Amino acid sequence: MKRRLALAGAGGVVALGAAAFTARAMGGMDAYERDAASLRAPLPVPSGMADLVRHATLAPNGHNTQPWRFRLRADGVDMLPDLTRRTAVVDPDDHHLFVSLGCAAENLALAAGASGRPGQVRFDPAEGGSIAFRFGDAPVSAHELAAAITRRQSTRAEFDGSTVVGADLATLAAAAAEPGVDLVLLTDRPRIDQLRDLVVAGNTAQLGDPAFMDELTHWLRFNPRAAMAHGDGLFSGASGRPALPSWLGPTLFRTLTSAASDNDSYARQIRSSAGVAVFVGARADPEHWVRVGRACQRFALQATALGLRCAFINQPVEVAALRPALAGILGLPGRRPDIVLRFGRGPVLPYSLRRPVADVVLA
Repeated sequence: MKRRLALAGAGGVVALGAAAFTARAMGGMDAYERDAASLRAPLPVPSGMADLVRHATLAPNGHNTQPWRFRLRADGVDMLPDLTRRTAVVDPDDHHLFVSLGCAAENLALAAGASGRPGQVRFDPAEGGSIAFRFGDAPVSAHELAAAITRRQSTRAEFDGSTVVGADLATLAAAAAEPGVDLVLLTDRPRIDQLRDLVVAGNTAQLGDPAFMDELTHWLRFNPRAAMAHGDGLFSGASGRPALPSWLGPTLFRTLTSAASDNDSYARQIRSSAGVAVFVGARADPEHWVRVGRACQRFALQATALGLRCAFINQPVEVAALRPALAGILGLPGRRPDIVLRFGRGPVLPYSLRRPVADVVLA
């Protein structure tokens, strides 16, 4: 009994210390929000190359690792995968990495078009799979999508449960149209509930994997100062969690994170969503993963322009054993689903940070 009381007392001291730190960290949030706002400054017209790259880096990417490098040219930009930032446990074949490159390439193309310098995106298998953007003749960009780049975020929160009307669903589907990519929109509760069960099963498997937890913890930033120092990773405040000292955050995260509570949270979030978008490439290769990223990004930007929020729930894709069941729900047996995105109306949370443009541009 005395040992249990001692542990409880120690826990109380830690809790008080964490609470005091949280209060101090709120001062750091002011600087954090200034950094986030400067990253999302409107696109100048005409734009220099630095502003185009800045907009490209605002694309979503796994664990906010930002696995890209940019090589500037007189006639455009090359985007190369940065394999030093790969997440080998959750993404062993670099699927998410190439999807992220596709999202960034779409941002770059939209921003360039909006600034008066449209161009074409082309996948190049050289250099490990790069993307070439070249200025020149191209269709006129959708300026409302370019304007949404700075406002889009992956909102890991409950939405308000309201539905999205058919006309808006059609607009979302049209924005995401991409050769070699199928989009399946789930708005009926029976199939959404089936997908929820796969998310829960995948999340349970991942949280029970020590290697997954090690990799995830490595990319967590538990307070605004840590997030600003790194310029990458998953900031706890972006998902509505309190700030913690960097020395304490990993221990508390591992101690307090449980599959049961996490799964309850995911179930509520999915239940509150208007629907789920699932993207499926025609083939499982880097070129089609880039195409999936481009389609997914246009969907997310169109959703943002319509006042909607999105959040990734990719567990049924990341846990390979669950992919066949997900493909069955979609009516696409034998295919490999690529990205799962829930959407609806919800709050704005703190935006994530990015590394400076100078850090991602090759000399």
